[in-house]
Amino acid sequence: SRVELRRSSVYSTLDLVPQLGHYTRTLHQQTGSRPSLDALRKAFEVISVFIELLSQMRCMLNIWGVILFLRVTVITSQAGIVLMWVIIGLSVMVTTITGLSISAIATNGRVASGGTYFMISRSLGYELGAPIGLVFSFANALACALNTVGFSIVVKDLMRDYNTTIVDDVNDVRIIGVITLVILLMIVLAGMEWESKTQILFFIILLVSFSDYLVGTIIPPSQEKQAKGIFRYNKDIFISNLTPDWRGPDGNFFRMFSIFFPGATGILSGVNICGDLKDPASAIPKGTLGAIFFTTLSYLVLSVTSGASVVRDASGNMSDFVGGNITSDCVGLGCQFGWNFTKCTLSQTCKFGLANTSKVMGLLSGSYYLIIAGVFAATLSSALGFLVSAPKVFQCLCKDKIYPYIGVFAKGYGKNNEPFRAYILCFFIAVGLVLIGDLNTIAALNSNLFMCSYALINFSCFHASFTNAPGWRPMFHYYNKWLALFAAAIAVLLMFLFTWWAALFVLSFMAILFIYVTYNKPNVNWGSSVQAGSYNMALSYSVALSSVNDHVKNFRPQCLVLTGPPNQRPALVDFVDSFTKHASLMICGDIIMDRQTRLQDDTDRLVKWMNKRKVRSFYSPFTADSLRVGARNLLQASGLGKLKPNILVLGFKSNWRDSSPESIEDYINTIYDTFDTNYSLCILRMVEGLDVSDQFDFEVNQGFEPEESVEKEDHDQIKTVFQIDQGKKTIDIYWIADDGGLTLLVPYLLTRRKRWQNCKVRVFIVGDEQNMEESRTEMLRLLDRFRFGFKDVTVMTDSEKHPQAKNLERFEDSVASFRLYDEQQDGVLAQELRENAPWKISDKEFEAFRQKSETKVKLNEIIRRNSIYAGLVVVSLPVPHSDCTSALYMAWLDTLTCGLHCPVVLIRGNQEDVLTFYCQ
Repeated sequence: SRVELRRSSVYSTLDLVPQLGHYTRTLHQQTGSRPSLDALRKAFEVISVFIELLSQMRCMLNIWGVILFLRVTVITSQAGIVLMWVIIGLSVMVTTITGLSISAIATNGRVASGGTYFMISRSLGYELGAPIGLVFSFANALACALNTVGFSIVVKDLMRDYNTTIVDDVNDVRIIGVITLVILLMIVLAGMEWESKTQILFFIILLVSFSDYLVGTIIPPSQEKQAKGIFRYNKDIFISNLTPDWRGPDGNFFRMFSIFFPGATGILSGVNICGDLKDPASAIPKGTLGAIFFTTLSYLVLSVTSGASVVRDASGNMSDFVGGNITSDCVGLGCQFGWNFTKCTLSQTCKFGLANTSKVMGLLSGSYYLIIAGVFAATLSSALGFLVSAPKVFQCLCKDKIYPYIGVFAKGYGKNNEPFRAYILCFFIAVGLVLIGDLNTIAALNSNLFMCSYALINFSCFHASFTNAPGWRPMFHYYNKWLALFAAAIAVLLMFLFTWWAALFVLSFMAILFIYVTYNKPNVNWGSSVQAGSYNMALSYSVALSSVNDHVKNFRPQCLVLTGPPNQRPALVDFVDSFTKHASLMICGDIIMDRQTRLQDDTDRLVKWMNKRKVRSFYSPFTADSLRVGARNLLQASGLGKLKPNILVLGFKSNWRDSSPESIEDYINTIYDTFDTNYSLCILRMVEGLDVSDQFDFEVNQGFEPEESVEKEDHDQIKTVFQIDQGKKTIDIYWIADDGGLTLLVPYLLTRRKRWQNCKVRVFIVGDEQNMEESRTEMLRLLDRFRFGFKDVTVMTDSEKHPQAKNLERFEDSVASFRLYDEQQDGVLAQELRENAPWKISDKEFEAFRQKSETKVKLNEIIRRNSIYAGLVVVSLPVPHSDCTSALYMAWLDTLTCGLHCPVVLIRGNQEDVLTFYCQ
C-alpha cells in the first residue's frame, strides 16, 4: 500500500497539512487520522515538560560523575557511614542554597550564554564577574580533566584484569586520558547536534547501571565475592562501618570532604538552557533542586548499602576461607563469615574490601560490566559537557573585552558561533591537568574552584537583594538573602579547610584580577548590584552627614567652578582638581546663555573628557539669560545637604577692556552675589588666558567612515601648568587681609600633591618698619600653630608708599575709556552723562578711591619684584565696595595681577575661620 508523507503545517509540527488519508474510509474506520484539538493545544506543554526534564537530566548527569562510582565507597570506608552522611549533608546544604540563589538570579532576567560568569558579572558587576569568569572557566576545564582521569583509571583497571599494560599504572592513566581528550575534542569540533540524544542515552545507561547495583546488593554473594569482602546485608558490618577508620595521608575529614565535593557540583547545567524554558521560575528550581534531591538520595543509598554489606579489608584469596575452623587470633569481621583476612589486615596489604578498592560497586552489582558501562557514561558525559561549557564561558568573557590579549578567543564559527579557538585552549589545559594523573589531587583542586564560584553566586544573590534595587525582581521568590550570605561564608571557610594553599592562591589571583579591572575601568555598564549598593551607601552617608554640625577642623574647600564646557578651560579645571581631588567636592558649572539646553550626547562627551583626564568632579550644565542669573541659581541649588559648595571659582575676565558694560557689570555682580550668599571666592588668572577652545578645533576627514575617525576628546586633552612637576619653584602667598585662613589653606593643600610637594612656600604680610621683626615673629608663631610648616615670612613695609609714575600712568590709561570726565563739563551736561552711562567712573569717584588704586598699583610692583620666578602667586582678593563701579573694581583686579608669567590666584574667604590650632 502507498504511504503518504505526513507533512507538518507552518503552525506546528503536530498540526498536519490536508492529506487524502484523513478522508479515506474503509468499511468501518478512517485510514488516516488528524490530531485532536486537545492534542494541538497541549503540544507546547509537552515540549516544555520535555525541556524541563532535560534541564533536570543535565544537572543529574553532571552531578553523577566519577566520584559516584570510584570514590563514594572509599570515602565511606575512611569516614564511616555517619560522617559520610555529614559530608553529604554539608555538600547538599551548600548546593541547595546555591540552587536557590541560582534560581533567583536566573529568573531576574534572561541569562545568555556564559552561565555562571554571565550571572555574576551582570549581578555583581565586572569587578567580581570578570575574575570569577576566568576561575570558573578553569574550574570547568579541571572538571573535564577530573572525569577524564576517572575514565582512564577504569580503563586501566580493565586492562590490568586482562594482564595488559602500556607502561605503568600512572603513565597508563596519562596516556589513556590524553587519547580520550583528543577523541572528545574531535567530537566537539565535528559538531554537537547529537549531543542531547547522546546525553539521554548516557542517562539511561546510568539508571540501568545503578539499578543493576541495587539488585546486586540483595543477590546472595558467591564465594569468590566473599573472598573480596562482599557479604549480604549484615548488622555487624553496618555497625562496624558507622565509625571512621582514617588511613594514609588523606585520612582526615576535610580531605575526604574535598574529594567528595566534586560529586555534588554540576548544579549549574540547567541555567544554560533557561532561555528555552516556558516558565523558568518554575523549571529551574524544579530541575536544579530535583537533581540535587535524587543524586543526594543515590549517594545516601550507596553509602548505606555498601557500608552494610562490605567489610573494610579482604584479601581476595580463596585460600583464606576456613569455614568453621576460626582460631582465636583471627582479626576482623570476616571471621564471623568463615574468612580469615588477618594476615593482610595486619600487614595492610589487602587488595579488596571497602577501604582498598574502588571497584566495590562493580563487585556488589549483578553485572560488573553494566557498572563499567555506567562509569563510562558518567565520566564521558561529564567530561564532554565540561569540555563544551568551559570554552563557552571563556568566549563570553572574551567578548566583553575586559582583559587584554584574550580577545582572539572570542571569535565564533558557524551558525552556532562555536568557540573553536577556546576549545583548543581548553583541550591543552585539560591535557596538562590530566598529566597530573592523581584523581584525589585533581578532585581537591576542583572542589576549591567550585566552592569559590558558589560563594560568589550566593553573595551575588545576597548583595542584589540587600541593596533593594528596583531592578531586582526575580520570578523565583523562595530564597533568603541571609541564608545566601551564610552559604557564601561557609563556602569560603570550606575552601581553606579543604586545601588552604589552593584557597589562598585562588583568592589572591582573584584579588589581583579585581585590582586590575577596578583600575582600568572597562567601558561596560550592566546595571549591577554594586552600582545599586554604591547609590545606597552614598544616599545613606549623605543623609547621615546632614545631621552632623559643621566644625572648623573638618572644613573642606568645596568648589563650584564656572568652567563653561570643562574642555575649553582645562587650566581652571586642573587647578581646582589639584587641591580637591580625593579630598573634597568639585562641581564644574556650565552656564549656557544661548537659550538652548546641553544635549545629552554633549554632556556625556564632557563627562568622558573629565574621566579621561582623571578629574574627580561633577558636571552641571544650566541654561540662563546671563552669567549672573546662572551663577546665582547654581550658588543656591548646587550640592546636596552638607555636600554643598562653599567656594565659587571663576576665571579672570582678561578681555574686560573690550567687553560691553553689561558684560562687566554681570561679572562683578556675580562676585557681589557670591559674598551675599556667604560663599568664598577664588579667581584664577593665567598670562596666556584660560580659554583654549581655538587650539583643538578641527574637522574630521570626510574620507573616513564615522567609526574610523578619531574621537574629538582625544585631541582636546591639552596639558596645563598644573599637570607639570614644578620642581623647586616657590608658592608665594600675599596674605594682605585676614579672611579666616582660606588664603593659606588652598596653597597648603596644593603642596600635598606630588607636582607641588617640592615647592617652597613663602608668606608675605603687610607691616611697618618699626615693628617689622615683631610682626614676622608673630606670623611665624601663628603658622607654626597651624602646623603648615611654612618658615619663610617676609614683612612688606613699603606697601603704602607711592607707586612709580609709569605704573600709575598705566593704570590710569587702563580705565581712561571707562571714565566720565564729568568735572570738565558744566552741571547739566555732567548730570546727563551720569544718567546715560551710570557704569562709567565719575571724577569724584576716581578721586575718592585714588588712594586704594595707588595701593593696588604698589602691591603689584612688590609682587612682580619678589615673585618673578614663582610657580604660583596667591593674593588676598580685595572686597568690592558697594559704591565702587564695576569698571574701577575690574581695573583693580587687573592691576593687582598683571605682569606675572605664572598663574595668579585671588582668594577671599567669607571671614569665617577655616583654620584652628585647638583640639576641639
